[in-house]
Amino acid sequence: MKKISVLSVLTVLAIPGFATEDVQKLYGTEPDEPLAAECIVAPFVIPEKKPEPQKKAEEITKNDTEQVKKIKEIKEVEEIKTVKEIKKVEKKPETKETSLDEPVKTQEIKTETVYNPNARFPHGLQFGVGLSPTSGLNGFIGYNNKKFDSFWAKRFGIRFDFATMSPIKNTLNKKINHYIDDHNGIDIKDSVTLDNFTLDAKHYGAMIDFYPFGDTWFLGGWRISGGYFTGKMDLGADVYGALNGGKIEFELNDKKYSYDGNEMHPRATSDWKFNGPYLGTGFDLGLVWGFKMYFDAGVVFTDNTAKFDLDIPLDGLKDENGVAITEGSAEYNQFIQDKDKAVADVRKEIKDLPYYPLVKIGVMYRF
Repeated sequence: MKKISVLSVLTVLAIPGFATEDVQKLYGTEPDEPLAAECIVAPFVIPEKKPEPQKKAEEITKNDTEQVKKIKEIKEVEEIKTVKEIKKVEKKPETKETSLDEPVKTQEIKTETVYNPNARFPHGLQFGVGLSPTSGLNGFIGYNNKKFDSFWAKRFGIRFDFATMSPIKNTLNKKINHYIDDHNGIDIKDSVTLDNFTLDAKHYGAMIDFYPFGDTWFLGGWRISGGYFTGKMDLGADVYGALNGGKIEFELNDKKYSYDGNEMHPRATSDWKFNGPYLGTGFDLGLVWGFKMYFDAGVVFTDNTAKFDLDIPLDGLKDENGVAITEGSAEYNQFIQDKDKAVADVRKEIKDLPYYPLVKIGVMYRF
């Protein structure tokens, strides 16, 4: 351990004195306390200030509060606008109270209103009216929707078809007889003429239509039809013979018969009741606004051929020898044989045609 000298101690003690004198020269006054003490204490005398982190925290809190207020104000404005828009959409009377739940209900009702019109009536339902020369006034009701997405569904349709001559029977018969009179009757073999026609017919049926080309522009209207039909046709006509030497002559089974005078009143009748499968074809030609022209032609395959009969009065009837024909006589028996043979020949010819024709034309409307 080193010894401290007296000179060193004095030097240390003398430093405050010199420092004090320098301060007195600089300020002109003597401080109350040594400068050394002030130098030591001065660094710790700091004015009170708020720490910067705390100040920033307060500013951030203040800014957050202002932003929260602005957000609340914006929400309140938006809620007010939303309520006003809901009231406009609802369009309810002022007496009714509105709530925020009602707009959802209103939108659901509005959606149903938009889709309901498309389902209120089945698209593809069709009606038709027209004429048939073999059945009279024709009509049908059916369904065919060519807007189906299915390849096969758009190609098939169904129809229920019906026809009757009753409403137009008298008018039609007059037209037919007027035409026949203009041509002096219809001549058939054995010098026999038919005149004064009467025609009555009707039919009912169901069909399935197949459109091979679907909804293709023009060819889409062509169809093949199949189904089942039942009906009847009654046909009658007066029979007239040739006037020869003051009497009317006609032939039955190559034998001549005659009436005295110029009047003859035999009548031929045909009664045809038919039923069976139907096969035909047709075409729909589009017009405007869903209206179309339709045409059908086909036949009914039936085993029930027409029943032909001939009614010949005996009054004034004579055979080729001029002998009057009376019931029970030999001439009468021969006459009956000849008449039956002539009727059988006609029935045989009709039997070779076991097809009842159906032809129809008219106007239809498809929804």
